[in-house]
Amino acid sequence: MNPGCAATGAPGGPRREGKGRVAPEPTGRFRFWRADELRRVRTLREGQRGASLGRSSSSLSPASPGEAAPSSRAVSTSLTALPGAAFRGWAQAIRCSSGSRSSSSSSSSRRPPPGDARRPGSKDSAMASLRAFGAETGSERFIHGIGRSGDISAVQPKAAGSSLLNKITNSLVLDIIKLAGVHTVSNCFVVPMATGMSLTLCFLTLRHKRPKAKYIIWPRIDQKSCFKSMITAGFEPVVIENVLEGDELRTDLKAVEAKVQELGPDYVLCVHSTTSCFAPRVPDRVEQLAVICANYDIPHIVNNAYGVQSSKCMHLIQQGARVGRIDAFVQSLDKNFMVPVGGAIIAGFNDSFIQEISKMYPGRASASPSLDVLITLLSLGSNGYKKLLKERKEMFSYLSNQLKKLSEAYNERLLHTPHNPISLAVTLKTLDEHREKAVTQLGSMLFTRQVSGARVVPLGSVQTVSGYAFRGFMSHTDNYPCAYLNAASAIGMKTQDVDLFIKRLDKCLKTIRKEQNRESDVSGIDSYDKTEDVDNEEMALKLDNVLLDTYQAAAS
Repeated sequence: MNPGCAATGAPGGPRREGKGRVAPEPTGRFRFWRADELRRVRTLREGQRGASLGRSSSSLSPASPGEAAPSSRAVSTSLTALPGAAFRGWAQAIRCSSGSRSSSSSSSSRRPPPGDARRPGSKDSAMASLRAFGAETGSERFIHGIGRSGDISAVQPKAAGSSLLNKITNSLVLDIIKLAGVHTVSNCFVVPMATGMSLTLCFLTLRHKRPKAKYIIWPRIDQKSCFKSMITAGFEPVVIENVLEGDELRTDLKAVEAKVQELGPDYVLCVHSTTSCFAPRVPDRVEQLAVICANYDIPHIVNNAYGVQSSKCMHLIQQGARVGRIDAFVQSLDKNFMVPVGGAIIAGFNDSFIQEISKMYPGRASASPSLDVLITLLSLGSNGYKKLLKERKEMFSYLSNQLKKLSEAYNERLLHTPHNPISLAVTLKTLDEHREKAVTQLGSMLFTRQVSGARVVPLGSVQTVSGYAFRGFMSHTDNYPCAYLNAASAIGMKTQDVDLFIKRLDKCLKTIRKEQNRESDVSGIDSYDKTEDVDNEEMALKLDNVLLDTYQAAAS
């Protein structure tokens, strides 16, 4: 038996743990739970060693006649109110109950009769079974995935456990988005694709609404996946260059509106804006863009990849929806919830449009991203996630102060980018002036020392993406004034992480400076030797000429 399932923090009467041991009565902190919700969520594996938490896993089956079934929304709201310690118990309980339900109800989990074709969700590998939480009983727990062929958010009768898991995950994520600052969001769903492909799904959904549209207006951000998401959807990106204001690169609103008028609103699929980005670029002026979209009746899709962890980014989206138009915003699961790469959240303010996007997804999908984020959120709880958001803000200030001190020690400076709440940038002028490849060498040195989050941006690099050439690629503009280094304060970062990064960056800068000084010394010695040789040769030639003239005079 999985000890996590037997020792959950679920409320209810006395329960047995192991053989004959009775757990203590639950504390009063669970009194706000409704009894019908508890009966649905509080379960253990069906038919395995001992009693469950109150009912068998059949409690996840549809409610009996006359019995009110709790919505997944109600269950998730109660779950998010629990302390983190209880969340760990509930995560185990839901995992077990979903697995038991899917193994008992899913047609894929039953052994097919002789000669029957292999059913969806069948597997031969024991390791694959273990990964899908099916090794304990030999049952198929989450092999069937989520959704149906026509809708990724639809309930699949053959996989009731996975469907319940998906519904609860979507409801929990919606609560977290509201908690983070977008209070009026109406619907969202987890999609098992990263941010770029999730944006593509949004664009493809808009295609049916705007059949004349050919173009997507896109304030430039040098990140390949968001650019390729438009190309993959079959549209032509119209790149709007940013304007330099102080150190910051900001949205050129006049250029956006002029381009809308030039192309014609009917031929513009949408405006594709960005919140979270690498400094010195800062989040787009989302509110003003939303007003432009509302005035010209153009959809507005926001790339909010890192944005859930930033209250400023979420505030921009909330305000944009209030004063103008935002149709959908997309955020990454791994960047905001510290789970494996491969999932995103598509959210919006129009429930019917978000449902249309979910129906655009072809076929069923893997349940892994939903399961990862569900376990993580249940383990953290709302208080735990709010604590992480608070710590990230503190780490941003700490990282900013440490980078400022270090940059001044090397005659550099921290770029002033107050509108970017996540990323920072430090100039690399002294490196770039001494040696052309010193900037990229610093990036290589950091990477080999396992500093993978920071990146260096040299001047003048050219990159071709899907046939489009970008000058000054990675700097978000053709000609930024200087080379620089990026560092970001991401969710989950601790003080020791910042200290270790600053220590390794300091060592790399010292090493490069020593090499530059050594090269300068060697160059000075060589230059002195060459000058001395030239002077000796000139003196010898003059002496030869004098001797020759003397000899000719004597001969005459």
